[in-house]
Amino acid sequence: MDQEENILGKEKIRKLLIKFSIPSIISLLVNSLYNIVDQIFIGRGVGYLGNGATNVVFPLVAVALAFSLMIGDGTSALLSLKLGEKKKEEAEKGVTTGIILSIIISVVLCLISLLFLPQLLKLFGCTDVLREYALNYGYIIAIGLPFMMVGISLNSIIRADGTPKFAMASMVTGAILNTILDPILIFVFNMGVQGAAIATIFSQFVTLVMNALYVRKFKTIQINKNNFRFKPRTAAKIASLGISSFITQMSFVLVMSVENNLLGKYGADSKFGPEIPITVLGIVMKISQILNSIIIGLSSGAQPILGYNYGARKFDRVKKTLKIVLLTSVTISTIAFILFQTIPDKLILIFGSGDSNYMEFACLAFRIYLMLCIVNGIQIPSGIFFQAIGKSIKSAILSISRQVLFLVPAIVILGSLFGIMGVLYAGPVADGLAFIISGILILFELKNLGKKTIKSEALIDDTSTNNILSEHTVITVSREYGSGGRYVARLVADKLGIKFYDKDLIKLTAEETGLSEEYIEENEQKRDATSTLDSVVYNGLSNADELFVKESEMIKEVANKESCVIVGRCADFILKDYSNVLKIFVYSNEEDKIERATKFYGMEKEKAKKEIKRIDKLRANHYKYYTGRDWKEYSNYDICINSDIFGVEKAADIICKMAMTGDYKEKDNAELKTSEPVKI
Repeated sequence: MDQEENILGKEKIRKLLIKFSIPSIISLLVNSLYNIVDQIFIGRGVGYLGNGATNVVFPLVAVALAFSLMIGDGTSALLSLKLGEKKKEEAEKGVTTGIILSIIISVVLCLISLLFLPQLLKLFGCTDVLREYALNYGYIIAIGLPFMMVGISLNSIIRADGTPKFAMASMVTGAILNTILDPILIFVFNMGVQGAAIATIFSQFVTLVMNALYVRKFKTIQINKNNFRFKPRTAAKIASLGISSFITQMSFVLVMSVENNLLGKYGADSKFGPEIPITVLGIVMKISQILNSIIIGLSSGAQPILGYNYGARKFDRVKKTLKIVLLTSVTISTIAFILFQTIPDKLILIFGSGDSNYMEFACLAFRIYLMLCIVNGIQIPSGIFFQAIGKSIKSAILSISRQVLFLVPAIVILGSLFGIMGVLYAGPVADGLAFIISGILILFELKNLGKKTIKSEALIDDTSTNNILSEHTVITVSREYGSGGRYVARLVADKLGIKFYDKDLIKLTAEETGLSEEYIEENEQKRDATSTLDSVVYNGLSNADELFVKESEMIKEVANKESCVIVGRCADFILKDYSNVLKIFVYSNEEDKIERATKFYGMEKEKAKKEIKRIDKLRANHYKYYTGRDWKEYSNYDICINSDIFGVEKAADIICKMAMTGDYKEKDNAELKTSEPVKI
């Protein structure tokens, strides 16, 4: 890992972007082209009604894709986390659970689709004219959902295993096969939309088989019959890690469903009818997705470069990387804008021809709906930039702003006011508003980049090492904010003459990763609700995940090396399999915590109350996310102390006595699982 981080901090940025972005762009383009190829051959072999049918079935495919990405990305992140923690067995259980979960959900979704397809199609905006085509296409696609979903989930896991080229090869193979089979089944065998659906699911089956054969060849783990078991708690963890991908994809389903329904409604009141708008705008959105795939791929490739250099406070490299990404993205989106405005009739003819109304609406759709596609070259990279630097709130705002906050309301409001033309103008309105928000946020961030200096406390703790313990002992101290737990831990270390690790761990992690101490101190041990919307970065890990893995390594290293006291950072969980660990939780009532915060931290009473609540919530979320346990569950600890009943000195004496006598070791494993810890 050190070598890779040195590259991120030193290598030429353009060279790094090529290395990281090209595979991402290809992968995203292959996904986009899968559906576009079907549209091209269906349009030419069946007509625009066939394309309209695939557009109303596509939200079902998008739902399946949302679950696939959630499971695949979540399992990939879990695999990377557990490998980073050196827990190979748990990594294996995570992967097998992810595979089983993918199979279960795909089969359930398949059955639901087969049983309720007519109702689902109505929900997605299907008209009476399109219904027969949509049912013929949709039933076959529904049968193939398990092939698609398990194959995509495996693809993500294979990438996390360190074989992105194989993952890309399996996807490209399926896409090429689909391109070959489509014209054969549609034109030679005259199978229409059913032929296109069969070509799609057969191609996805081939991708699935290739990925399934790889499972026995994993590089980092070993999968066999013995460890192929489903773990419900692990499945829940996978879902939480992959929820970002799920939310992003489901927002697209929402947009398509609303759009199709209103296009059908207002189209019926126009000369175009309901089917032409549904068909044309579906094609327009898929063509624009090619543009977005290139920009997203480029920006995703820049994520590790931006994140690493921001953390390392190399702000000149951050600005240079962002500048290159923005200029490249705007150039690409400008070229696309010119094409959309000048030759929309040529673009729509790729997907087959139609009558004069069809061609007229196609030109309107390209020119109006994609009028401001240029700004996508700024809005998309801006969102990914904030993901990379750990600004989860800003990232979340930009991730959902265009699709959910602006586009859906704009479609509803403008559609009710101006009919079918209002739906088209909703596109540039949403793009423009999203651009304004992203522009303001990115300019403000760049203006203040590097100006904010956090006074880091990440200094070597001056603790004596005249160890009076007779045995190697590690003491972990978790504490509520304002409880005095850190001071108690420091007193314990001083009294026992052992090393005290708190801010020291920040320094060690900074030395290991190259990230700055200020960045680590600002981002560690904190997890808010918006963190779930952050996409994974490289190797399946987000910024917070990467810090957790590195700090876990540091904690194990110091625990193996010497007797010590370790404060926070889920150390009790990280060292749960160690026999020589005394686990402490320090708490206090609210009034005493507020009093301590006002006295020692210089806060006003009301501010102290809010800050205590905020910090404790962030710590609890962080602990729950990485351990699956409740932070204040007393059975996690050997002793829980109310620091204000005894005072910090007496509390430290109690802990020292337990450490010196080894009383905490007297319980056997069976008792530890059922008995209450010492709570005083």
